[in-house]
Amino acid sequence: MNSFRELIVWQKATELTKEIYRLTSLFPKSESYGLSNQLRRAAVSVPSNIAEGFSRKSFKENFQFLSIAFGSTSEIETQLHLSRELHCAESQEFIKAESLLVEVRKMLNTMLSKRKKIAAN
Repeated sequence: MNSFRELIVWQKATELTKEIYRLTSLFPKSESYGLSNQLRRAAVSVPSNIAEGFSRKSFKENFQFLSIAFGSTSEIETQLHLSRELHCAESQEFIKAESLLVEVRKMLNTMLSKRKKIAAN
């Protein structure tokens, strides 16, 4: 693999980020500097950290950046939950973002688990 762009998890994380931007564009203007901004920053962090981890040459750094990306997915999950509870958008508008989030989290979790097993051997 020559580029992080070839990673399916990076592609899905980028799709998630675009969906978060679409979703937050529906939020009330009063949330421009609140949940909307926080969600966007956390979403951008996921593919960015996957890319940076891929570009690092050490196993430890790669693992660290994937862990940061995984942590950002927990931020997104929390912020989506709060946004839904605060009725920032219609409930059905959250479905695609939540689905993509689950998919990215599973992929990152699998990658991290495999790396833990390799490190243990």
